[in-house]
Amino acid sequence: MHCLRYVLGVSATAAAGAALALTVSGVAVAGSPPDVTGQKYSDAQTAITGAGFTPVIQSTVGDHLAWPNCVVTRTQQRTVQPPQNSSGSAVTQLLVSLNCDAGVASATTPGNSAASPEGKAAVAAAASAAASSGSGG
Repeated sequence: MHCLRYVLGVSATAAAGAALALTVSGVAVAGSPPDVTGQKYSDAQTAITGAGFTPVIQSTVGDHLAWPNCVVTRTQQRTVQPPQNSSGSAVTQLLVSLNCDAGVASATTPGNSAASPEGKAAVAAAASAAASSGSGG
């Protein structure tokens, strides 16, 4: 009976050690991704990288703005595992969708309707920028 307890005790200790080894050797996990929806991609890219993620452009809509000036419309976290039989580690990415149309549509440029929430915000931002640049005397 004493041998049986010893064997069970050793087995339990070995199992606990294996569980601890798996926990300790697990993939490093980045924290939660930053909420960058609505930001310019140039600003979002800085926040994403600062949070330990790799930014990856998943999709774009429109072609009137350069990527740094596009607005992030959606994000999704993804972990890419290293190739098999390599000593690499997993990479945590944040996939982003971009809107590269102008802030507000005009007769010649596609964009948001001036009556939409996004369009109203773009019109207000443009008016604020014009007011602040006009008062820089």
